[in-house]
Amino acid sequence: MAIILCVEDEESIREDIVDELRDDGHEVIEAGNGVEGLQQILKHHPDLVISDITMPEMDGLTFLKTLRDEHPNLMHLPFIFLSALSDRKDQMKGRELGVDDYLIKPIDFDMLLVTVKARLLRSDAIRKQKEGEFVRLYNSLKTPSDGDRGKPAGP
Repeated sequence: MAIILCVEDEESIREDIVDELRDDGHEVIEAGNGVEGLQQILKHHPDLVISDITMPEMDGLTFLKTLRDEHPNLMHLPFIFLSALSDRKDQMKGRELGVDDYLIKPIDFDMLLVTVKARLLRSDAIRKQKEGEFVRLYNSLKTPSDGDRGKPAGP
């Protein structure tokens, strides 16, 4: 199905998330903090990111901000926070930085899987729309082939 990056510093939680996503048919890449997460994104080009916020080296907010600011070609990459930080201010900060969804721990795996599915479907629809726009633009700019040159335009 999809390639998903799971960024979580607590190994046991990361393993549970990875197991659920793999059981749902996804390929999962793992990272323990935002620095590793950014490296994995640039190496593997995942279809979606799930990240904790409170992590060593680079927290989730800095990770998301760095991704959005320094890699504008990845603005379309769906990003889900999965965090114990349930305060409204924390959720608003994530949304200001461009997170697509914000789920609260303890993990509701049914909610996680349906959120992943919804984000992947939306991302796929956006990608298909963009591809269609590129095809239309290409077709409108394309010059007649050499075989068509000199032929009358009408019947």
